Amino acid sequence: MTLNDNLKKYANLVLKEGLKIKKDDLLVIRAQVEMIDFIRLLTETAFELGAKDVKINFRDEYISKMRFQNASIETLEEVPQYFIDEQNSYINKKAKILSIVGNDPNLLSDVNPDKIKASVLANSKALKDFSAKMMNNETSWCVIGAAVPSWAKVVFPELPIDEAMEKLWNLIFYTVRVDKEDPVLEWEKHTTNLERWYEFLNKHQFEYLEYKSEKGTDLKIRLPKNYIFAGGSEFNRHGEEFIANMPTEEVFSMPHRDGANGIVYNTKPLNYNGNLIDDFYLKFKDGVVVDFDAKTGYDTLKNMLDSDEGARRLGEVALVPYHSPISDTKILFYETLYDENASCHLALGKAYPTCIKGGEDMSDEELLEHGVNDSVIHVDFMIGDETTNIKGITYDNKEIQIFENGDFVI
Repeated sequence: MTLNDNLKKYANLVLKEGLKIKKDDLLVIRAQVEMIDFIRLLTETAFELGAKDVKINFRDEYISKMRFQNASIETLEEVPQYFIDEQNSYINKKAKILSIVGNDPNLLSDVNPDKIKASVLANSKALKDFSAKMMNNETSWCVIGAAVPSWAKVVFPELPIDEAMEKLWNLIFYTVRVDKEDPVLEWEKHTTNLERWYEFLNKHQFEYLEYKSEKGTDLKIRLPKNYIFAGGSEFNRHGEEFIANMPTEEVFSMPHRDGANGIVYNTKPLNYNGNLIDDFYLKFKDGVVVDFDAKTGYDTLKNMLDSDEGARRLGEVALVPYHSPISDTKILFYETLYDENASCHLALGKAYPTCIKGGEDMSDEELLEHGVNDSVIHVDFMIGDETTNIKGITYDNKEIQIFENGDFVI
């Protein structure tokens, strides 16, 4: 099967199974200009499925870098009102939003970190309402990947660029099961398996999860009452089914914002806004990061943790078996969408309100009372490996093994 054949299968899978595009839907695609051929294919497929319009929000990583290098911090902090209004209008119009990731993970390594921090904070604050509604599933959304030369060169530095691109595309197809004869059927089987795991976790309503690994992780995480683990398919506020991440191998929920105690070590590098953070640890007390260090990207990690008060607290807990499709490739993607689906992970920052019973209808004050963290950031980082062991502790102090040597035992 040719690359073009697989791209067509990929576009069809994402729009039919991921976003379930139907007649009169509005689709918004957010992607790099280098992905233009794939964007055109997605646009064509969306119209074939009945979409009434397709809007494209382009970005370019090289122009972004030039702007960071040359514009002042004051300029980088300016977020035009028309841009804010445009993004909010998509939610009001019930647009389905497709975000495509793929870029050089080292792109901004030589850029002043204060400039990056200023820009990220300004955009996060300007789009706070938009982001909150997205995380509350006010509309359908999906994040996927697409190969670009700058990313392919990092993943496969030993290969000529054409071969690296081909290999990265084939890996992307593999992770979303496009290489199978019937990808849609494969996804139905996959989501059924994820459902089995999250139903077990929801049934027991654990008070704590305890993590330990040979790398040194020794962390106890309290869960809020009436938490909800989810995975695979979700539903937006209009009752429409969608898949938020393709690929996805996780079941996820939220910790109580005051409930993390202990230390956790990363197991894969974190690509945060064009900078890598690696060989780091976070030490928690009563939910707050009280100590940290990183051998690579210390300043970037510090700036991230200093984003706001909620940035030093956890907003997500996600379980991914070590022996799963992406992990089994033994390839480091340097892209969170893929690396987080090869490893158990946590997220600093904002929690998904949908991960607690009735959360989507709670006010900010009610969410806080229930232990739901809020922040301008939501950053996943990978903590799982083949030595990860996780126990669930019930309210009557019963211990149930959930993970042993990196995999589910339930």
